[in-house]
Amino acid sequence: MARKPNYQFERAERDRAKAAKAAQKAAAKAEQRDRARATDPDAEPDPDPKA
Repeated sequence: MARKPNYQFERAERDRAKAAKAAQKAAAKAEQRDRARATDPDAEPDPDPKA
């Protein structure tokens, strides 16, 4: 007998996997940006975020 699909759970799992992948990609991009800033002596400092 075939199983009854649980569409809500399956969609939540897909969304969770997609969010995890996006977070991992954003973290890698931020790390790469920080590394590039650390190695580039001519890079301008970030403007003051409080101003």
